Amino acid sequence: MKKYILAMVVFIFAVILIPASASGAQEIKISLDGLPIVTETKPVIRDDRVMVPFRAVAESLNAQVSWESDSQKVTAMQDGVIVVLQIGNQTAWLNGVAVSLDRPPMIINGRTLIPLRFFAESLGCQVNWDGQAYEVSITSPRRELTVTGFYALGDSRTSSWTNLFRKSYPEYEKGNTDVIGDLALGWYSVDGQGNLLTRSTTGWQRPDSWEKVLQAADTLGLRCDMVIHVTEKDNTITSLISDDSAVQHFVSAVLNESQVYDGVNLDFEGLGLGAGASADRQLFTLLVSRLYSALHPAGKTLTLTLHAPNSSYKGYDYKALGAVSDKIIIMAYDYGPKPEPDQLVIQAVEMAVREVPAYKLILGVSLPSETPESLAKRIGIAKRYGLNGIALWRLGLVSEPDWQVIREAILPRS
Repeated sequence: MKKYILAMVVFIFAVILIPASASGAQEIKISLDGLPIVTETKPVIRDDRVMVPFRAVAESLNAQVSWESDSQKVTAMQDGVIVVLQIGNQTAWLNGVAVSLDRPPMIINGRTLIPLRFFAESLGCQVNWDGQAYEVSITSPRRELTVTGFYALGDSRTSSWTNLFRKSYPEYEKGNTDVIGDLALGWYSVDGQGNLLTRSTTGWQRPDSWEKVLQAADTLGLRCDMVIHVTEKDNTITSLISDDSAVQHFVSAVLNESQVYDGVNLDFEGLGLGAGASADRQLFTLLVSRLYSALHPAGKTLTLTLHAPNSSYKGYDYKALGAVSDKIIIMAYDYGPKPEPDQLVIQAVEMAVREVPAYKLILGVSLPSETPESLAKRIGIAKRYGLNGIALWRLGLVSEPDWQVIREAILPRS
């Protein structure tokens, strides 16, 4: 009996002391730009190499993938780079050049697993392995993304001008325009009768020196959109969209004012909170359609800044609006917690890309709700889903660490 008890004690201690990697109990985690990559088949380690599911990782990097069942080859294509691997073959092909692998691709549970480091680095990524946490961190390469900066009135500490041009008004230089390519000029509002306003009750107004902003932007090659911002406070939006003559007056006023801008950005907030959301959606889409039809013959673009599809505001038909606009900025913020919850931002983007082509979508980022670390994740989401870019609310609130994050993730403007 004593020998039995002693044997059991030895066994129990042996189990406790076996490293998790040896028992196979510790799960390998993969993150891309700070966000997890979820895979059906778990990554494994073979010959000291992390093997990961090909399709899940490749698609998270927004690469095009294909599988040839006869030859058991997988191919990933991204930005002119072509990577080909074959099950059981220790030779891979990078842009047609043979490369020797330490470990060949394999199949587990019907899924192709490939050596992560070779694959990710072939696509320009940086890869870091944390042996203590059993986590692989991937940082995607810099990519071309449109970066829109909302330009609105601030104060001496949060001046949009100074934050953008790195000079005190009226002096300017290239400053941060190496990454900011589009300006969304928050200078206008509208009333329920369709009158365009340069002063609003929500604080949006056109500065007296507005022409100088346009002159500096033109010199530095920036696009400029006039932003028309209004909220549903006092039923302003529903009063406008339900009155045909007010809509026509509004369209004419915007068309006339837009002549000195590259385009128009509608930021109509708070629509569809109550029981009349369905009617609001139809009427708002009709207004947008009429404005789009007026602007395009004049060579002007139309951007919509919309509440996220997973917000409480249901007055926005993403699919219909995507067909009558050039771009949509998704306001994936104001969920409550700060920084904004990653999963809710991802959910908003996934809902949007089901309705609107990704190249038309821009991820809105509210800087007061984010940190430099979470800003990097937002850019990573835009990359992962192939979005057009990001939009920052607002210039004047972009910190030096924020600028550094943007430059590390996004290629400078050409």
